[in-house]
Amino acid sequence: MFFFVQLPSALFVLLPIFLISGPFLSDLAISLIGIIYIIFCLKYKTYSYFKSKIFIFFVIFCIYIIISSLLNSSDFYSLKSSLFYFRFGIFVGATIFLIENNKNLIKLFYFSLLFCFSILIFDSFLQYFSGQNILGWKSESNRISSFFGDEYILGSYLSRLLPILFACAVLLKKQNEQLFLYSLFILFLTEVVVFLSGERAAFFYINLSAFFILLFIQDHKIKRFITLSLAIITIFIISIFNQNAKERIFDLTIKQFNIFHEKSNKDKNIYIFSKQHTHHYISAYKMFKDNKVIGVGVKNFRNKCSEEKYYVSDLSCSTHPHNTYIQFLSETGFVGFCFIILALFYVVKYFLKNLYTKRNQENNFYNFKLCLISSFLITLWPFVPNGNFFNNWLSIIYFLPVGFFIWCSKNKA
Repeated sequence: MFFFVQLPSALFVLLPIFLISGPFLSDLAISLIGIIYIIFCLKYKTYSYFKSKIFIFFVIFCIYIIISSLLNSSDFYSLKSSLFYFRFGIFVGATIFLIENNKNLIKLFYFSLLFCFSILIFDSFLQYFSGQNILGWKSESNRISSFFGDEYILGSYLSRLLPILFACAVLLKKQNEQLFLYSLFILFLTEVVVFLSGERAAFFYINLSAFFILLFIQDHKIKRFITLSLAIITIFIISIFNQNAKERIFDLTIKQFNIFHEKSNKDKNIYIFSKQHTHHYISAYKMFKDNKVIGVGVKNFRNKCSEEKYYVSDLSCSTHPHNTYIQFLSETGFVGFCFIILALFYVVKYFLKNLYTKRNQENNFYNFKLCLISSFLITLWPFVPNGNFFNNWLSIIYFLPVGFFIWCSKNKA
């Protein structure tokens, strides 16, 4: 079983490292994991996952976005993104299979993720205090990015993967108490680093998941409250001595809403997040009005926003509309929008159901699922700017916790 279990397990464990390197290695890894899983299923005629409601739902979605791309893209630009999107659904099935057949997978993945967080945090503080990281890459515009270089996604990486890290920590707590305490220390430092990264959406995400976990977790409330409190105090102290991070996270955000505009400012409009974001949304809404049913095609916002009928200003064009729900409306139409609404409804329904029946569940597994739900909350939260939903790097992070969640729900519901 080496080829079917150990090899893809090794690739899976290395995923957190691959995600730091960029989209190529991480996308290659999940593709290879998926291919090996399909070979296994064909050889041993194991098709239970492919008959599950979740996978069928995902396949219908994939077929739909392919049809939308075919109808909307003459140069097949959109089709390149939608045609192989099904690989993420297969990756989810492979994750469940690997967890079931490799008893050490979650522990090894946890170690890998903890290592990545540790090295990123160390490197980020080095870059913050010295002006450059281990590799000599300098911080620009008073923002830190560590090994991500000129791509400011350090905060996105940390904030989106932190719930998975904490989920693994609470699940494995009994096996290593000292490592759990170290994980709590990493949680505290991660929140500070996300603040220093200057990524406002990431800072919101990390606090959203923190408060959600604090409200509903059965154990570790005091410990999580202490780490969050220490982070808030540290951020407050940093803000006193270094105004740059504070100005970007808080002051600039308030300013861009233009609610409290200066009297000398002729622009009296109030904006959603910023003038640029608002113009993205208006342009996307115009696309939706013209293509209500199937949208303009996956990743076609960037190609359509410069057209005269969708043009708002020089600020309206971008690679995507910067909001997942608006992106679904403009690029996949109302039909595609229904898929993400149904996904949100399922997560909320499952959470409420499990909240009601939590007394019948083992605490570790309930807490494990709760942390994973907080990662879905970050992905599906509608009222904040988002990255491109169909971006390969982001999609891997979006679908990474799904396999863990289904495995836990199936075996420990």
